[in-house]
Amino acid sequence: MTEAFDKAALDYGHRLFIRPVAFVTGALSEDALPITSLPEIAFAGRSNVGKSSLINTLVGQRQLARVSNTPGRTQEINFFDLGGRLMIVDLPGYGYAQAPKDKAAIWAVFIKRFLKGRTQLRRAYVLIDSRHGIKPQDEDIMTLMDESAVNYQIILTKTDKIKPDELVRCQAAVTEAAAKHVAAHPVVLATSSVDGAGMPELRAALSELALPE
Repeated sequence: MTEAFDKAALDYGHRLFIRPVAFVTGALSEDALPITSLPEIAFAGRSNVGKSSLINTLVGQRQLARVSNTPGRTQEINFFDLGGRLMIVDLPGYGYAQAPKDKAAIWAVFIKRFLKGRTQLRRAYVLIDSRHGIKPQDEDIMTLMDESAVNYQIILTKTDKIKPDELVRCQAAVTEAAAKHVAAHPVVLATSSVDGAGMPELRAALSELALPE
């Protein structure tokens, strides 16, 4: 299943994401979370799924969110203000086996409390590597969002690295899996930070959640 947007919606999304975007803060505890009235959208995903690259591509800045080949580098919840209309939230990567267990446990509790208690959060996005599909750690975070009553949508990443027929099979399998989760959006988006595939549609979808012009 794909989500269709007309030219007006795509243009609206483009206008939103050419606005200035700025880093607000990185939070390592609940006390450090920013107080804001902006609607928030949060990105979650396994370590090294391409989350930082996707955020950078969305806003057209190469170094807004840190990109690293070292899984687990993002260790705090990072907030970015998009033109005073939308807050982009970058959650720590999960599922990296080499992360210290005590630190991973702290992250898990922190993220769970954030998801359950953040009233400004309009939607979360769970990023899935299109080469690998849904892994057990992804199922865990999806179940957590179900339990937290957080509306979320799945985004496939790195689609430039697989063949079109493989992408079709992956998207169908992930859509079927998402249908078993009560809080999951039925449409699975397919994107690439390399060739820009799916980015106009993602911007259009996100613009629907932002403050109006």
